[in-house]
Amino acid sequence: MSDQPAVPVSAASSDSPDSPDSPDGLWRSVSRLHAWLEADQPYGGQEGLLLRMLKLQEEVGEVAQAVIGATGQNPRKGTSHTWDDVQSELCDVVITALVALRTLTPDARAVFTAHLARVTERSLGSRHG
Repeated sequence: MSDQPAVPVSAASSDSPDSPDSPDGLWRSVSRLHAWLEADQPYGGQEGLLLRMLKLQEEVGEVAQAVIGATGQNPRKGTSHTWDDVQSELCDVVITALVALRTLTPDARAVFTAHLARVTERSLGSRHG
Protein backbone atom coordinates (compact mmCIF):
# COMPACT_ATOMS: atom_id res chain seq x y z
CA MET A 1 0.00 0.00 0.00
CA SER A 2 1.32 3.40 -0.93
CA ASP A 3 1.21 6.30 1.49
CA GLN A 4 1.15 8.68 -1.45
CA PRO A 5 -2.18 10.32 -2.28
CA ALA A 6 -3.67 9.54 -5.65
CA VAL A 7 -2.74 12.08 -8.32
CA PRO A 8 -5.70 13.39 -10.31
CA VAL A 9 -5.51 12.39 -13.97
CA SER A 10 -5.40 16.02 -15.07
CA ALA A 11 -2.35 16.67 -12.86
CA ALA A 12 -0.48 13.63 -14.21
CA SER A 13 -1.17 14.31 -17.90
CA SER A 14 1.39 15.78 -20.24
CA ASP A 15 1.59 16.45 -23.95
CA SER A 16 5.20 15.24 -24.11
CA PRO A 17 5.77 12.05 -26.16
CA ASP A 18 8.10 10.90 -23.35
CA SER A 19 5.33 11.24 -20.77
CA PRO A 20 4.21 7.86 -19.36
CA ASP A 21 0.63 8.72 -20.36
CA SER A 22 1.52 8.68 -24.07
CA PRO A 23 1.74 5.25 -25.73
CA ASP A 24 5.42 5.71 -26.59
CA GLY A 25 6.20 7.03 -23.12
CA LEU A 26 4.36 4.15 -21.47
CA TRP A 27 6.39 1.53 -23.30
CA ARG A 28 9.64 3.46 -22.75
CA SER A 29 8.84 3.46 -19.03
CA VAL A 30 8.14 -0.29 -19.13
CA SER A 31 11.48 -0.89 -20.88
CA ARG A 32 13.33 1.29 -18.37
CA LEU A 33 11.72 -0.55 -15.43
CA HIS A 34 12.58 -3.88 -17.05
CA ALA A 35 16.22 -2.83 -17.52
CA TRP A 36 16.43 -1.61 -13.92
CA LEU A 37 15.04 -4.90 -12.61
CA GLU A 38 17.35 -6.93 -14.82
CA ALA A 39 20.40 -4.99 -13.57
CA ASP A 40 19.55 -5.63 -9.91
CA GLN A 41 18.13 -9.15 -10.26
CA PRO A 42 19.63 -11.49 -7.65
CA TYR A 43 18.42 -14.58 -9.56
CA GLY A 44 18.87 -15.14 -13.26
CA GLY A 45 17.71 -17.59 -15.86
CA GLN A 46 14.59 -19.66 -15.39
CA GLU A 47 14.46 -18.96 -11.65
CA GLY A 48 14.54 -15.19 -12.20
CA LEU A 49 11.85 -15.48 -14.87
CA LEU A 50 9.57 -17.48 -12.58
CA LEU A 51 10.08 -15.05 -9.71
CA ARG A 52 9.20 -12.13 -12.02
CA MET A 53 5.95 -13.88 -12.96
CA LEU A 54 5.14 -14.59 -9.28
CA LYS A 55 5.50 -10.87 -8.52
CA LEU A 56 2.26 -10.38 -10.46
CA GLN A 57 0.38 -12.64 -8.05
CA GLU A 58 1.78 -10.68 -5.12
CA GLU A 59 0.44 -7.46 -6.61
CA VAL A 60 -3.00 -9.00 -7.24
CA GLY A 61 -3.07 -10.05 -3.58
CA GLU A 62 -2.41 -6.43 -2.61
CA VAL A 63 -5.48 -5.40 -4.63
CA ALA A 64 -7.56 -7.91 -2.67
CA GLN A 65 -6.12 -6.64 0.60
CA ALA A 66 -6.95 -3.04 -0.35
CA VAL A 67 -10.53 -3.95 -1.34
CA ILE A 68 -11.03 -5.77 1.95
CA GLY A 69 -9.61 -2.75 3.76
CA ALA A 70 -11.71 -0.25 1.79
CA THR A 71 -14.91 -2.15 2.57
CA GLY A 72 -14.00 -2.80 6.21
CA GLN A 73 -14.35 -6.57 5.82
CA ASN A 74 -11.60 -7.40 8.32
CA PRO A 75 -13.23 -7.04 11.76
CA ARG A 76 -9.84 -6.74 13.43
CA LYS A 77 -8.63 -3.88 11.20
CA GLY A 78 -11.86 -2.16 10.16
CA THR A 79 -11.58 0.29 7.29
CA SER A 80 -7.84 0.36 6.70
CA HIS A 81 -7.69 1.39 3.03
CA THR A 82 -9.42 3.77 0.63
CA TRP A 83 -10.64 3.28 -2.91
CA ASP A 84 -7.67 5.43 -3.97
CA ASP A 85 -5.49 2.69 -2.45
CA VAL A 86 -7.34 0.13 -4.60
CA GLN A 87 -6.70 2.26 -7.70
CA SER A 88 -3.01 2.47 -6.83
CA GLU A 89 -2.76 -1.28 -6.32
CA LEU A 90 -4.53 -1.94 -9.64
CA CYS A 91 -1.99 0.31 -11.35
CA ASP A 92 0.78 -1.73 -9.73
CA VAL A 93 -0.81 -4.88 -11.22
CA VAL A 94 -0.88 -3.34 -14.69
CA ILE A 95 2.72 -2.10 -14.46
CA THR A 96 3.93 -5.45 -13.11
CA ALA A 97 2.09 -7.33 -15.88
CA LEU A 98 3.57 -5.12 -18.60
CA VAL A 99 7.08 -5.54 -17.18
CA ALA A 100 6.50 -9.31 -16.95
CA LEU A 101 5.41 -9.33 -20.60
CA ARG A 102 8.53 -7.33 -21.51
CA THR A 103 10.57 -9.93 -19.62
CA LEU A 104 9.17 -12.63 -21.91
CA THR A 105 9.59 -10.70 -25.17
CA PRO A 106 11.32 -7.57 -26.40
CA ASP A 107 8.24 -7.10 -28.61
CA ALA A 108 5.91 -6.60 -25.63
CA ARG A 109 4.17 -3.59 -27.19
CA ALA A 110 3.33 -5.46 -30.41
CA VAL A 111 2.25 -8.58 -28.50
CA PHE A 112 0.01 -6.55 -26.20
CA THR A 113 -1.48 -4.44 -29.00
CA ALA A 114 -2.31 -7.52 -31.10
CA HIS A 115 -3.81 -9.34 -28.12
CA LEU A 116 -5.90 -6.31 -27.12
CA ALA A 117 -7.21 -6.08 -30.70
CA ARG A 118 -8.20 -9.78 -30.64
CA VAL A 119 -9.93 -9.48 -27.26
CA THR A 120 -11.73 -6.31 -28.36
CA GLU A 121 -12.91 -7.92 -31.60
CA ARG A 122 -13.97 -11.12 -29.84
CA SER A 123 -15.79 -9.24 -27.08
CA LEU A 124 -17.34 -6.37 -29.01
CA GLY A 125 -17.34 -7.61 -32.58
CA SER A 126 -18.66 -4.95 -34.91
CA ARG A 127 -19.94 -2.87 -31.97
CA HIS A 128 -16.51 -1.37 -31.21
CA GLY A 129 -15.38 1.66 -33.02
